[in-house]
Amino acid sequence: MSNFELTDEELIKKFQNGDVGAYNQIVYRYKDRLLNFIYRFLNDIDRAEDLVQDTLIKLYTHKDSYREIAKFSTWLYTIAANLARTELRKIKRRKTFSVSELSRDDREFIISSPDIEPDDENLAQIFEKNVQRALVELPDDFKTIIILRDIQELSYDEIS
Repeated sequence: MSNFELTDEELIKKFQNGDVGAYNQIVYRYKDRLLNFIYRFLNDIDRAEDLVQDTLIKLYTHKDSYREIAKFSTWLYTIAANLARTELRKIKRRKTFSVSELSRDDREFIISSPDIEPDDENLAQIFEKNVQRALVELPDDFKTIIILRDIQELSYDEIS
């Protein structure tokens, strides 16, 4: 049976037994999903890509800590979420503002014309920005659940 036909749990078991090809298959399956997941936390694609790499390195170095108590995907997303939360804490500590940034006189306002209706693509972009902005405001636990359920489309069993 090829690695493409194996479940995630079978792949991690093979990887724990020394099969690096199984690790490569896990990376192939999860790299894009992890990028999407972490990006929803950080709203920074470059930093999200770095954290995907960090997540996959942790998977490689801590493969033996996985136990079949939970689904593999839940374990991997937990690693990614913990790294994203740590990064958010670092960002919040480093965040500084200059006095000029706090000035309200420089703000620009866009007043929409009632004559112009945005096209569907523009509406989708606006919706995406609003969703992303709302996600940033949520507490981490709620954010994780919403990303896993509504964006990654995992089942409730997989999330738990």
